[in-house]
Amino acid sequence: MAHTTSNPKIHEGRNLKRFREMLAIKQDHLAFELGEDWNQQKISLLEQREKIDSDILEQVAAILKIPAEAIRNFDEQQAINIISNNTFDNCAQPASVFYNSTIDPIEKIIKLHDEKIALYERMLKEKDEMMGRLERLIEK
Repeated sequence: MAHTTSNPKIHEGRNLKRFREMLAIKQDHLAFELGEDWNQQKISLLEQREKIDSDILEQVAAILKIPAEAIRNFDEQQAINIISNNTFDNCAQPASVFYNSTIDPIEKIIKLHDEKIALYERMLKEKDEMMGRLERLIEK
């Protein structure tokens, strides 16, 4: 049950809550997926913890289908700094906007396409698992 967070500013519990909410997953559902020992209150307490045990974090990340490193390394202050550094200053020339993109749009499209394919494959796998469960229930 070792902690792997290297940045003391990162609050893993808050990060977990952010990702869970972005994915529209309720605390009750996460507790159900974690097993009998878990309930909504225990998830709430987990989200209040600054550091989360590695094994629990790995389980939660697997349920949310995100890398555990995303929860461990998400730093809200860095995200705010990136956003604020990329906004335009209120200069003497407000009508002139210069945009210098360092992102290759073709690479971004390819990456999004690959992510979409991976998502569809996961959805098909989940559908097949659900169908299997339903068939087993019907047979009983």
